[in-house]
Amino acid sequence: MALCLSASKSIVFNIICSNSTSDPFPSSSVFKSLKIPRFWPWQKVKMGPLTVSPMGFGTWAWGNQLLWGYQDSMDSELQQTFNLAVENGINLFDTADSYGTGKLNGQSEKLLGKFIREFPGDKQVKNDIVIATKFAAYPWRLTPGQFVNACKSSLERMEIEQIGIGQLHWSTANYAPLQERALWDGLVAMYEKGLVRAVGVSNYGPKQLLKIYKYLDDRGVPLRSAQVQFSLLSMGSEQMEIKNICDSLGIRVIAYSPLGLGMLTGKYTPSNLPPGPRGLLFGQILPGLEPLLTSLREIAQRRRKTIPQVAINWCVCKGTIPIPGIKSVKQTEENLGALGWQLSSDELLQLEYAALDSPQKMIQNVFQTK
Repeated sequence: MALCLSASKSIVFNIICSNSTSDPFPSSSVFKSLKIPRFWPWQKVKMGPLTVSPMGFGTWAWGNQLLWGYQDSMDSELQQTFNLAVENGINLFDTADSYGTGKLNGQSEKLLGKFIREFPGDKQVKNDIVIATKFAAYPWRLTPGQFVNACKSSLERMEIEQIGIGQLHWSTANYAPLQERALWDGLVAMYEKGLVRAVGVSNYGPKQLLKIYKYLDDRGVPLRSAQVQFSLLSMGSEQMEIKNICDSLGIRVIAYSPLGLGMLTGKYTPSNLPPGPRGLLFGQILPGLEPLLTSLREIAQRRRKTIPQVAINWCVCKGTIPIPGIKSVKQTEENLGALGWQLSSDELLQLEYAALDSPQKMIQNVFQTK
């Protein structure tokens, strides 16, 4: 989820139905015929030794002044959003040691730790919270020990004893391939030391994903998750190849930016753009999204849902764990409404055809590897 973004990847038509006949969360044929909702908020899915909610929440905005306009005065509502999410069955929260701008670096982790400690609800519910944090591949992190120290620093910021999922935030294969092996060994070490319950990666393309999977597997460390930008704006051939690899290897796909930084909320138009850097990006992409936004709007009205709920539900139906960002009670309430129901196969196809008909796509993270 780094701020730097690169050119769009091409979309291949024949991949849009690649998951239509497979269900990564199996249910009986009777349940399917009755169209029982895939998930309710309090239902959970397995991720190795972890049991997590079918949707998590991202905390990129917590501490980020440049892109999301964070201020200390927001902390009270952020705590309310956290409590509301946990009270409604969400137990997966994604963060990173780089989240927070300038002097606020690490603020997201600090707030998460504070909110967990101060959560007023049931103790077991609190204990079941899974934090997935990402460790940046900074150029000065050159040894496994330095990467382990990064993990220890995150534990100290959050004031917890163990992290649920320790993730490598991005691969250095594109620009510093020699550093990559040390980072992988760092993941192995933090797992063996019991600092994390599971390990994952973020922004890994198909080739590098297979490489790190084998490297970790040879050392007895299972790769449990892979974060990738995945949404109706990011459903290209590479995303689907990653998804297929993960399904075959038992790796969970965590879908970040399921709302395309807000472009799939229906809130913005070419004449009504968000402030700051997002406005520049939205100005380039929104004019070409009308076919997709129209389909989202039609299905939302028919389903009596909102556009974001439909967009997030699409991610769930494709077998991923979406992690939309939250920074208000209203957002949290709305995002929770993405669970407990399921788009039909016809609706999925309608959205995917509309996405293909939309000439503009989400540009991909510059750190995404092949």
